[in-house]
Amino acid sequence: MEQAMVIVGGGIGGMAAALAAARAGMSVRLVEQAHAFGEVGAGIQLGPNVVKVLESWGLGDALRSVAAFPERLEVRNALTAKTLGVLPLGAQALARYGAAYATVARADLHGLLLQGVQAYGVPQQLDTVLTHVEEDAQGVQLHTAQGHLLTTPLLVGADGLWSRVRQHLLPQSQPRSTGHLAFRAMVRQDALPAALRSRAVTAWLGPKFHAVQYPVCGGAWLNVVAIVQGQTEGDPTSWDHSANAAELRARLANAQAPLLDLIHAIDDWRLWPLYDRPPMTSAAQQAQGRIALLGDAAHPMRPYMAQGAGMAIEDAQQLVMSLQTQPSDVSAALAHYAQTRWRRNARVQARAIRNGEIFHLRGPLRLGRDISLKLLGQHVLDVPWLYGYQA
Repeated sequence: MEQAMVIVGGGIGGMAAALAAARAGMSVRLVEQAHAFGEVGAGIQLGPNVVKVLESWGLGDALRSVAAFPERLEVRNALTAKTLGVLPLGAQALARYGAAYATVARADLHGLLLQGVQAYGVPQQLDTVLTHVEEDAQGVQLHTAQGHLLTTPLLVGADGLWSRVRQHLLPQSQPRSTGHLAFRAMVRQDALPAALRSRAVTAWLGPKFHAVQYPVCGGAWLNVVAIVQGQTEGDPTSWDHSANAAELRARLANAQAPLLDLIHAIDDWRLWPLYDRPPMTSAAQQAQGRIALLGDAAHPMRPYMAQGAGMAIEDAQQLVMSLQTQPSDVSAALAHYAQTRWRRNARVQARAIRNGEIFHLRGPLRLGRDISLKLLGQHVLDVPWLYGYQA
């Protein structure tokens, strides 16, 4: 019997890779350390570049059943509430890029990928903690804390920021603290005053902070994230995500309505210290030999381009396409995958870092940013090289 490729990590990236591989007729096994598949977090923005991939996998109808499709992206000054720039989405995004711009709850996106994986009968192995990896000319051996040995011709590390697969390939590489904290919440729109409900993606820019809100769950819920500058203490791999609403309200006390009213209307927040890695510098950070990295395991990025999940899904599509081009030579196929993906991922990583700096500007630089947005608006906010991407 043909050995299956093994994908370590059952989050959005791992599920996407498993589904793409199964659809292509490849033998695949999905391994996850948790007791059950699931996704933590709140919302995700999916640009047309990502929606096109999901539609190509036959998930268009499933996505439309759970997502919202905002008509516009607006950027506002958090201290004055004035609109700085607007990017039409909806029909304009569909006409320009061939797909809509969607916003979705992380759990809903993960759920529809999981349903696809289950429909293809992909074997799933839970409660499996990877301890170390060995590679030779014939394949890759995975040792687990449960005493199991898995052998595969191809290992895909989709196990996130603290990836054990990455530790094997790049043992000296550690995530870095960004100095930013993310307060996240989801709230039913009908539980909010009418003036605070929204069908748009809105980014609020303030000195040393910004906030983003957008509808999810078909518009029934509102996802809100506020990013502030600061540090946390303790082990980030076992962080308690409970957050103090009073702390966030104090940090954003200078914001104006309706942002300030929205922050005060939500009592339940979750807190994430944000980590990333520097932008990729070579294909070796995406794949080596018979081992490929995907998503956050390869290129964790700050969420200021709203493309973390999107790049993982693009990775999954390209991985399978590269394997199809050279099915008899795994190493060559993965080298092709890495060469095709790493520069784009690095560009998104770098742009996300730059966006975070721009979002949090103070003083004269902040005024210059606001003037630029008012004058150039849609031209500044649209990103054709990102949204128009074709694998």
